[in-house]
Amino acid sequence: MSNRRIATIVLVIAMLIVAISVLFTNNLARSLQEEEQKNMAIWAEATQQLILADEDADIDFFMSIIEKNTTIPVYICDKEGNVLSSRNVTSAGKPGDHGPIELKIDDTTTQYIYWDDSNLLTRLRYVPYAQFALIFIFIAIAVITMLTGQRSEENRLWVGLSKETAHQLGTPISSLNAWQQILAEKYPEDEYVPQMKRDIDRLQMIADRFQKIGSEPTLQAENLIPVVQNAVTYMRARISNRITIDDSCLNEVNRTVMLNAPLLQWVVENLLKNAIDAISGEGAITIQLHENEHDVMIDVSDTGKGIDNKTQRRIFEPGFTSKERGWGLGLPLAKRIIEQYHGGKLLLKSSQVGVGTTFRIILKKPENS
Repeated sequence: MSNRRIATIVLVIAMLIVAISVLFTNNLARSLQEEEQKNMAIWAEATQQLILADEDADIDFFMSIIEKNTTIPVYICDKEGNVLSSRNVTSAGKPGDHGPIELKIDDTTTQYIYWDDSNLLTRLRYVPYAQFALIFIFIAIAVITMLTGQRSEENRLWVGLSKETAHQLGTPISSLNAWQQILAEKYPEDEYVPQMKRDIDRLQMIADRFQKIGSEPTLQAENLIPVVQNAVTYMRARISNRITIDDSCLNEVNRTVMLNAPLLQWVVENLLKNAIDAISGEGAITIQLHENEHDVMIDVSDTGKGIDNKTQRRIFEPGFTSKERGWGLGLPLAKRIIEQYHGGKLLLKSSQVGVGTTFRIILKKPENS
């Protein structure tokens, strides 16, 4: 069962507990309020009888009823609402929220009894809110713990996969290097041997990139323009002349950011490759550069098929791919490189089906720039 499903189940159970608690507490509070209303009716009747009592009346009985009220705040007011006397009230104020009950003093005078909820009833009304707060804190801690555990597990998986890939590539690359040197010595004039050397160097660079992902990469304040141009040059040599890449905005520009050049070039190559795959036949890719006081932004736009809204929500999920052949690791890995290693952002800026897509890389400028 996935962590997301577990979190959903925990949330549903918690909400059910809160709902049941609120219903139970509200019923209990309603019953207690009705009981207090009955008690106040008896208290008002005892007060009325005490006022009208003659010499033969059992005054002690009425007084005992009145004295038993030690929890409910009571106010006796005149017809204008002025408080004449009160009981169980800590500070003077407006008459209570409940009432009134008429209190006949004589044929010409009528007073009125108001009352507030007792402290017990007032505290009882806050119980569901306290329970909700505690359950919310519990859910928040549980979700944070699960997400932290999941992120740590993903980190270990990325590191392990990267190091193992670099290790597995090491042996055949070393062998290919040896064979290339033998061929270079035996056929010094062969035009394909240098090309083989360039391809082997490319494989070595890929292995180095995986090795860097498997460890904490070092960031340096460097000009990112050559890094982006190198990625463009590499991809431009491997596409048909029906697809153009416009990086003219990078000419004679210097933008210094904190970066790891091999990993950043990998990200740009990945975005360019996705853009090329999105173009069916003829199309264009445009690179634009923006900046503000703190950041430098690189936009990679294409005139490809675009990404529908449903797919947009999942493009950075590891393993998700809309291609017939693909592992769905390119964009998640690129996002990890930019956000976790460079402290920047990689986001889908815009996409429209049939129009094209724009991805944006945001990198921080050095603090002293």
